[in-house]
Amino acid sequence: MPRKFRFTREEVIAGALELTRKGGMSALTARALGAELGSSSRPIFGLFQSMEEVRKEVMKAADDLYQGYLREEVAKAEYPPYKASGMAYIRFAREEKELFKLLFMRDRSGEKIEDSRESIRWLLEMIQQKLGLNEDDAYRFHLEMWIYVHGIATMLATSYLDLDEAYISRVVTDGYEGMKTQYAKTAGKEAAELAAFGNNAPARR
Repeated sequence: MPRKFRFTREEVIAGALELTRKGGMSALTARALGAELGSSSRPIFGLFQSMEEVRKEVMKAADDLYQGYLREEVAKAEYPPYKASGMAYIRFAREEKELFKLLFMRDRSGEKIEDSRESIRWLLEMIQQKLGLNEDDAYRFHLEMWIYVHGIATMLATSYLDLDEAYISRVVTDGYEGMKTQYAKTAGKEAAELAAFGNNAPARR
């Protein structure tokens, strides 16, 4: 009698995630996933309507893994919390290259991009408290810092450079301190304008 394969959804997702970690999303096919599970592809479709549903679950699982990196790095308290979030992003890029590409380097031209403020509210609040910025400026500060950190992360994810953690830490600090100084200068200039012109000060662009 042929062996009857039984899997849970979680086991299929775990297998799909492992395939993606090794070869990217293009490696995730029904046949390859069946082989990863030691089965044919038939049991997969008893649990999922399509491979597209499997891929969506892999995206969620990859994001859960990334969120774990964030929590772990902040909990270690080796760096200040805001810096720790950037170092976690970079470490994820180094250690999980294909999952990083899936989450942060895929083509999003056909996707609806939602306002990300709520998902990073905790980061914005840290910036506001640390630097005394309003929410809009804190959001802009974070985006500029993320562009900087993302550049480092993509170089590691694509094996363009192999930088050690001590050097990365110094570079991230340099970027943060430079931006902090620039924002302080801007705030000082605006304060001077308000003092000189009162309510008729030029509006910030």
